Amino acid sequence: MLGGPSGRPENGRRGAAAVARARRLLGPGAVLVLAASVVSYVGAVDPNVDGHYPTCPFLALTGYQCPGCGSLRTIHALAHGQFGEAFGLNVLAVTMLPVLVFFWVRWTAARVRNRPSRTRAGDSRLIWALFGTIMLFWLVRNLPFGSVLAA
Repeated sequence: MLGGPSGRPENGRRGAAAVARARRLLGPGAVLVLAASVVSYVGAVDPNVDGHYPTCPFLALTGYQCPGCGSLRTIHALAHGQFGEAFGLNVLAVTMLPVLVFFWVRWTAARVRNRPSRTRAGDSRLIWALFGTIMLFWLVRNLPFGSVLAA
């Protein structure tokens, strides 16, 4: 069976393209498998039970909560479909999940199309806004009036 101008079968080119696409998707696929593994493990091993996970080092040293405090319990609640509880444990973690999903989908789509997956930040104000949001959340959740944000 003759293929294109090179005389090689068309199936060889399609097979090579499929292999190249699969290689490009290794990174997004590995991140997806890792995320699913973490969610599965945290969903199965309850972080509300003492002794399963280490205490937050910042909380242990200072008595104040870091921006990530409550994230394991948030993941556990989300894995069990308890969205209200998850939102109450760490509102920042819950609101960042759609952002992470957006960037993962964008990365995967770029890899499928064989386009560069890294783009310039373009405007560093977005990065500073995210940093400022995290710092403000960290500060407010440790103040008396922000106790509603504490896990």
